[in-house]
Amino acid sequence: MPKLKVLSGSDVVKILESFDFFVVKQRGSHIKLKRIVGDQSKQILTIPNHKEIDKGTLKAIVQQISRYVPEVELRKHFYH
Repeated sequence: MPKLKVLSGSDVVKILESFDFFVVKQRGSHIKLKRIVGDQSKQILTIPNHKEIDKGTLKAIVQQISRYVPEVELRKHFYH
């Protein structure tokens, strides 16, 4: 299995913005992003805005994102 990259919260936000997510609000060190798809349903994710996201947390974030975005498209952004 490929290794996860070392990413910051702002790196993850930029990646998600490339998938049409946008920042809704920030409270403390957590950023809430939202995307509205064709049938007007909302997809919401919360990302910690840390300088370096722990590997376990990043893995959980990737699993959450993969509910909305195909994992094949995420691999180039999150894995070596």
